[in-house]
Order: sequence, then structure tokens, then C-alpha cells
Amino acid sequence: MKRFIGFVTKEFYHIFRDKRTMFILFGMPIAQIMLFGFAITNEINNVNIAILDKSKDAETHKIINKISASAYFKINQEITNEKQIESVFKKGKVKAVLVFEKNFIKNLQTLKQAKVQVITDATDPNVANTISNYVNAILQNYTHEINKNNKPNHQIQTQTRLYYNPELKSVFTFVPGVMTIILMLVSAMMTSISITREKELGTMEVLLVSPLKPFQVIVGKVFPYIFLSIINAAIILLLGFFVFGMPIEGNIFLLAFESVLFITTALSLGILISTVSQTQQTAMMLSLMGLMLPVIILSGFIFPISSMPLLLQVISNIIPAKWFIIIIKAVLLKGATLDVIWKETLILVGMTVFFIAVSIKKYKIRLE
Repeated sequence: MKRFIGFVTKEFYHIFRDKRTMFILFGMPIAQIMLFGFAITNEINNVNIAILDKSKDAETHKIINKISASAYFKINQEITNEKQIESVFKKGKVKAVLVFEKNFIKNLQTLKQAKVQVITDATDPNVANTISNYVNAILQNYTHEINKNNKPNHQIQTQTRLYYNPELKSVFTFVPGVMTIILMLVSAMMTSISITREKELGTMEVLLVSPLKPFQVIVGKVFPYIFLSIINAAIILLLGFFVFGMPIEGNIFLLAFESVLFITTALSLGILISTVSQTQQTAMMLSLMGLMLPVIILSGFIFPISSMPLLLQVISNIIPAKWFIIIIKAVLLKGATLDVIWKETLILVGMTVFFIAVSIKKYKIRLE
């Protein structure tokens, strides 16, 4: 054990005396979280929505069919009361709920106006705002159609309500995304480069035949990055909370557990990259091109996954960052508990086990 502790201490010294590494580890997270763009708008397609139809008349049925027929929305489910709205949002099944008032057709015929409430999940403010605009456009188009032969004109009024992010702050989107990118960068790329550097210098074989077991050597190489990644996660959350007012609605211990789980997944992926890389340059290219771009593009951080082609939607399922962004948004903004995000958690656990198993087989690490 003393040898192992000494080896880990040596790794810490090696990291701390390299100024470039320290800048990547701590300078980049702070710079990105402070300078990242706020205004990102995107088109949406095939967004899952729920319907709460209190009227259930012919007119509301026509409107629901018109919304369902558009390329923008898919009717995921119909709910029966307002208490279910919070539940469907927390489960992440839908992005918006349309509520039709009672006596919709009666109000439309007698008062010449009726109301539709649009309740959106504003954890992604740009998507929430776009959904509201699209619904309003569809309802305005329907109003124009029914007013062709009616005088005075009928009116359908919409009321918009934003869940979790009523002020549409973009910071609520980019803090989880930047946190995911940074943790992947620090954990996967730095780990793969660290191990590959030993291989490139020819010292990896020396370490593997030292009194330390091969498994201890690998754990010793990655342990400092677990510690540093946890510090980075804490820095990002603190900056988000104190500088930008990012809420932390969920359990802090659950958030810490999920963060450590994702860090472990990223570290195991970094070890896997190091098994196929003989040089630091190769490891860096694989990490940047093979991890960074998919994390940014296919994780749902910037571009809605539901709007992507089916092939890319399928590929996105093998990106660990996708599942972590779902988890961290649910815990931070919705106050979700483990019973809501257990599927995503199990997926990350499965990915971690797979990456470690493949790496162990490659390095022929004995676990006795």
C-alpha cells in the first residue's frame, strides 16, 4: 500500500509541475463557463408533447389533429388532470403540455374567444421558446381558417407557462453542457495522454514489471484525474450558482454520485483510448476528434437530438455525455430523484463496465 500511495503522490507532483497541464485542467473550465455563448437558437422537429383536453369537443379534436399532423410535434400522451403535468415533465417524456380550457367550443361560439395554455419544459430555454412560437403559429393558422366565413371573428388565445426556467436563461443550458465537456476533456483525454506518454517513453513496461501490480499502476495513473475532475465539477457548479444564479433543486449527494459516475465512465474511456494509441499525438487526436465533436454535436447540448436524422439519433445513444446531460439537467433544474433517472444511471454503469473490461483484456491485467 505504501508503494501505491507513493506512486499516486508521484503522479500528482508530475501533474502540478506541468504548467500547460494545469492550465488545461483549471484555466479552460473557468474560461469556457464565463465566455460561452448565451444565444443559441435551433429549429425543432418531432418534439414530444402531452395534451390535457378539459373540453373534449369537436373543435379541440380538430386542433389536436392539426398539431399532430405537423412535422414539429408528436402527441406522446394524453393526461387527465393538472397533477400529472409535473410528473411527465420530471420523467423527461415530453417537452410541452397543451391545456384546453373547459367549454372550449361554447366559449368560442358565444364569447368569440377560447384559451389554450402552453406549458413548456424550459430547462432548454431556446427549445421552450421555439415550441411556444410554433404552437402559436399553428393556432393562428387555424383561427384564420375558421374566420373565413365567420363575422365577427373568432379568437383562440394562448397562455404560455414555462416550467423550471421561467426567465428563459440560457445559462441553465450551457452550465450542464460545459460541465459535461470539461469532465470528458479532463478525464478521458488527459488520462489517455498520461498513459500513452509512459508507453511512448518506454517506461510503461518498466512500471508493469515493478513490485506494483499492473492494475495498481493503471489505477494510480488515473486516480489524480478523478480528484481533479471532482474539483472541476465543483468549480463549475459554484460559478453557475453564485455568478449566474443556476439553481440546484435536487439532492446534492445524488448530484455528486452521478458526477463521480460520469467521471469514472470518462476515465475508463480514456484508458480504452490509450490501449489503441502508441503516441501522445494519436491519443490526443482520438480524444479530440473521437470524443469532443460527438459530445458537442450528438449529446443534445446544442442541437436537439429529436430533430436529427434517425441514424444520428441511434448513434447518440452510445455517447456517455448524452445520458449525463439528461441526468444533470433533471437533478439540477427539476429536482429529480434516482427513481426518475435510474435508467440513464444504469446505462452509464454499463458503459463503464464495458470500457474497463475491454481495457483489462487489452492490457492483460490480472485481478487477483
